[in-house]
Amino acid sequence: MNKPTVLIVDDEKPTREGLRAALEDRFDVYVAEDAPSAMELLEREPVDVVLTDFRLPLEDGMKLIARAKSLPRPPVCILMTAYGSEELAVEAMKRGADDYIPKGRMQIDELEMRINRALRQRHLEAENVALHQQLDQRYGLEHLVGESPAMKEVFEIVRQVAPTRATVLLLGESGTGKEVIARAIHQLSPRARMPMVIVHCAALSPTLLESELFGHEKGAFTGAHERRIGRFEQAQGGTLFLDEIGEIDATLQIKLLRFLGERTFERVGSNKTLTADVRLIAATNKDLAQMVRAGTFREDLYFRLRVVEIHLPPLRERKEDIPLLAHRFLQEFARENNKPVRDFTLDAMEALLQYSWPGNVRELRTAIEHAVVLCRGDRITARDLPASVRGGSTTPPAPTGLLSRPNLTLKEVEKELILRALQETGGNRTLAAKKIGISRRTLHRKLRQYQIEEQEGN
Repeated sequence: MNKPTVLIVDDEKPTREGLRAALEDRFDVYVAEDAPSAMELLEREPVDVVLTDFRLPLEDGMKLIARAKSLPRPPVCILMTAYGSEELAVEAMKRGADDYIPKGRMQIDELEMRINRALRQRHLEAENVALHQQLDQRYGLEHLVGESPAMKEVFEIVRQVAPTRATVLLLGESGTGKEVIARAIHQLSPRARMPMVIVHCAALSPTLLESELFGHEKGAFTGAHERRIGRFEQAQGGTLFLDEIGEIDATLQIKLLRFLGERTFERVGSNKTLTADVRLIAATNKDLAQMVRAGTFREDLYFRLRVVEIHLPPLRERKEDIPLLAHRFLQEFARENNKPVRDFTLDAMEALLQYSWPGNVRELRTAIEHAVVLCRGDRITARDLPASVRGGSTTPPAPTGLLSRPNLTLKEVEKELILRALQETGGNRTLAAKKIGISRRTLHRKLRQYQIEEQEGN
């Protein structure tokens, strides 16, 4: 293993050479007599540690540290000086120094200890960055699946809104993936290293939810035996995700509106105003605009929440994503259950495409887990799927003639289904789309994709 490299910068030759002799058994040592020659070496050679005097000709040691820290691979920087003071040490740390040591009291053993400690800290920080990159890959945009136009539009909005501070409102039916999108926004934002706190508003009574969000003081209400820190304080610097925001009562709506306007709040039972740097993402499966018209949700809060509004389409409106999602879940549960399942049979995939998925992506995920657990071979068959999926479709079953041609590709099956639906509806695209379970817009795109020529009835 290569030894760490140390650059000693000092205009006094005896000091430079003395430190070189003392450290070269355990480190590869470079020396420089001033800041310009030190920077020239730093830009040319990979250096792990810069050990620099404060008083240098042309440019002092703190300016050298600031320049060294701006490099693509900044070294650990330790400032040494005979003119030590507490103020100088504080200023050195502000400029980026990792440590500070007075030359007059410096001992080689202590210097080596400080160098090794700083190197260990940098190694831990590098490991932490690598861990966060792995989490980004798991929970960032790479974790989202979809090739339909509707989902591509969602992904593009996520990319645009994530780096900002904007409040986001996620709308969509239960199971469409609102929490997954919220996590992606957080992981792709500058707040990714800070907490993401999730609160399911419908799971708590209004009193408990107020305490959960804002915290409470000891004795604020019966059972409040000690102070409680709320979720806003826990999410400091990060993101607070409020799921089922349509369930909060009028009192909480007012408090939430105040926070969005002023970024301030009080704990229950306290008059002390607190502040929190928190990005808010809210989600609901309710029609908030209709609730505003009905007088059950504040209009001003609604507008505060929907700075950016993202609509997540139900799975039945993006059926072209079903094979992609199904294969992703298959791989996940096959690995989790240590089973050799690798694909779907044609009849299984037809059943998945025919089903209307009222529970959306969440229901699909559960169905694939069910199928993987029950699968006897290396491919999931229709028999492995839940009974509701293989027999509970709200659209007509696939023509039996398709099943007699096992070598068809999925695209060929899809094309055949479209042709059959158009034939059975006399070429009426609206009825054909309903029969298949896709939108008319998606059907038009599929007709162009498969170059299907037909005459539309009516």
